[in-house]
Amino acid sequence: MKSLYYILFLIIFSSRYFFIICQNVPSPRREQTSTLVGTKLYFFGGNISPTLPSNEVWYLDLSSSFNISTPPWHSSTVMPVGYNFGTSCLSPIDNSTVFLVGGRTWIANTFDYSNISSVYQFNSKTSQWTIPAINNFNSSFLSRNMIQAVIDKNGKMFIFGGTNFISLTVTPNSTFYNDMNTLDISTMTWSTQIQSQSVLIYYAYTATLLSNGLIVYIGGRRGSSYANMAQIQTFDTKSYTWSTKFASGTTIASRGSHSAVLTQDGNIIIYGGSTDDSSGKLSYVLSDIAVLNTNSWVWTVPSISGINAPPLTEHSAALYKNYMILGFGN
Repeated sequence: MKSLYYILFLIIFSSRYFFIICQNVPSPRREQTSTLVGTKLYFFGGNISPTLPSNEVWYLDLSSSFNISTPPWHSSTVMPVGYNFGTSCLSPIDNSTVFLVGGRTWIANTFDYSNISSVYQFNSKTSQWTIPAINNFNSSFLSRNMIQAVIDKNGKMFIFGGTNFISLTVTPNSTFYNDMNTLDISTMTWSTQIQSQSVLIYYAYTATLLSNGLIVYIGGRRGSSYANMAQIQTFDTKSYTWSTKFASGTTIASRGSHSAVLTQDGNIIIYGGSTDDSSGKLSYVLSDIAVLNTNSWVWTVPSISGINAPPLTEHSAALYKNYMILGFGN
């Protein structure tokens, strides 16, 4: 393997920073979603300490270098709802509109659940929020969460599976899905394809769209079990068919709630993640970094210099130039 061509750039927040840096700093959080818009890395919602769903929007200005202990934070217009466990995509049509899809939505700064909409639209130029009108929306998708969407160059968004959160007071409080939902943002039309493969994972996975139209699904859970990291599920967005890629190389531990970014040469870098015990409580958080070559389907673990990142899960990641930026997390 050639020498390491990326730098791991970690952002970790601790309460001790609140009084020694400045006041314009976001609270620690997890379960947020993030999207890179030009040189601005946006973070939407998340659970803030102790477990309060946030409607805050923050962004980092990446246009110039900075010290990671004092990152250049800016706040933006808050979301209409508190938000966590959702997903977001940047429109390739105007490269400025962000779509938030699915997620658990709450009346802002409360624990009262909200079912107003499953899609929100954010104009990063005007910092305005709207709820778009969608044709043929799948009503069973309402409150779908623990998903990751990808969007192709034509503006078609693909969202697989997920859980359907019902209530904190209902048992069971969620159901699981293995359907493929698509939203064409050029026509705002929704469609749903029901899957028949029982082997497919359902939630807490990462989804990465390759240049050849394949979506690569890594890790995640189906019920109480975790996906085998040596059996990679892929979905062909051209033929709408599923296949399994058998990955060789280094053995990578199963996990969910990790992060993944795609490099320019087609490698997928994953970081962290976690597993739960039999009662559903967090039992183990990982701190490893691994690289999947999507040409050879081989896993490798690169040598990392400098300070290692800590165990991290329920965070988000983005690739900016040569930097993989990890934000927040548990």
